[in-house]
Amino acid sequence: GLSRLTQMGEEGLDGGAQTKGCVSCGVCMSALAWCANPLCREEQLSLISWNIDGLDGDEQPERARSLCLSLLRYSADVVLLQEMVQPYMRFMHRRLGDEYAFIEGDWLDGYFTMMLLKKSRLRLLDHHIVNFPKSRMMRNLLIAQVEFGGQKLSLMTSHFESCKANSAERMRQLRQLMKMMSRAPDDQTVLFGGDTNLRDHEVAAVGLPGNIVDLWEELGEPEKCRYTWDTRANTNKEIPFKCRFRFDRVYLRQAGVDGVPLLEPRSMALIGLEKLRCGMFTSDHWGIYATFSVTHT
Repeated sequence: GLSRLTQMGEEGLDGGAQTKGCVSCGVCMSALAWCANPLCREEQLSLISWNIDGLDGDEQPERARSLCLSLLRYSADVVLLQEMVQPYMRFMHRRLGDEYAFIEGDWLDGYFTMMLLKKSRLRLLDHHIVNFPKSRMMRNLLIAQVEFGGQKLSLMTSHFESCKANSAERMRQLRQLMKMMSRAPDDQTVLFGGDTNLRDHEVAAVGLPGNIVDLWEELGEPEKCRYTWDTRANTNKEIPFKCRFRFDRVYLRQAGVDGVPLLEPRSMALIGLEKLRCGMFTSDHWGIYATFSVTHT
C-alpha cells in the first residue's frame, strides 16, 4: 500500500519530451520545461491540471511516486489536482512541501481537489470553496486569490459531475463557473483548470462568454492534446468499449483594466503518457501542462 511509498527511490520516468529552443529567448532546449534564462522565466507562468485518480487502489505506490516525479520534473508554478486522497497528499507533502503551498478542497466521500502553489513564485492572499448547490456528488469549486509578479490572479479548479446521465447538472456547473469567472474583479486575471467531464455538445449548448477562452482552442486545437481521457491509449480502466473525451480543460479570462499584464497562452502538452513498470499509467487521465507568457500592456 501507500505506506511503502516513502521507502521507494527517486528513479526517473521513461520517455522523453520533445525538444526545441525556448520561443521566448532560445536558451532552453526543452519545449516542456521552464527556460533556463531567469529573465525569460520571470515573464512566464506554468500550470498543470490533472485528475490523478487517487480512488484507484491498484499500484498506488508506483503511481504516486510517478506523480511526484512528474510534478518535480515540470516544476509548474500552479498545480491543480482532482481525485486527491489523503494517503497521496501525505506522501506529496513529504516530497513537495518545501517547494509548494498546499490548498485542500472539501473532502467528498474521501476524495477532494487540491492546489499546489510554488512558494518562490506566488503568494497566497485568500482562498475559499463554492459548493454546487444541486450536485449529488458534493462537487464544488476551489478558488484561490494569489499574487504573481505584482499582479492578482484568481485560480480555480473543480471536478464536475461525472457520468453521461448527469449532463444537466454538469451544464449547470459550467454556467456557474462561467458566471464566476466573468464577474471576477476587472483587475484580476482568472485561470481555471480541472476535470469538467464535459462533452463538446454540452459546452456548445451552454456557450462561453466572449471574454473567456478555452486554452486548447486558443492554441489552434492541436490534435495531440485533444483527448485527456482516452481508453484507446490508456489501459488503466478495463472498459469494454473504447472512447475518447476532452474532459480536462483550461479556461482563461484576462484582466479588463489597462496596465495589468496579460497572460497569453503559449504552449500546451499532455503529460503522464509513460507506462510505468507496473504496467499502469500514473492516472487514467492524461495531465495538462500549459505555459503562458506575461505581456505588459
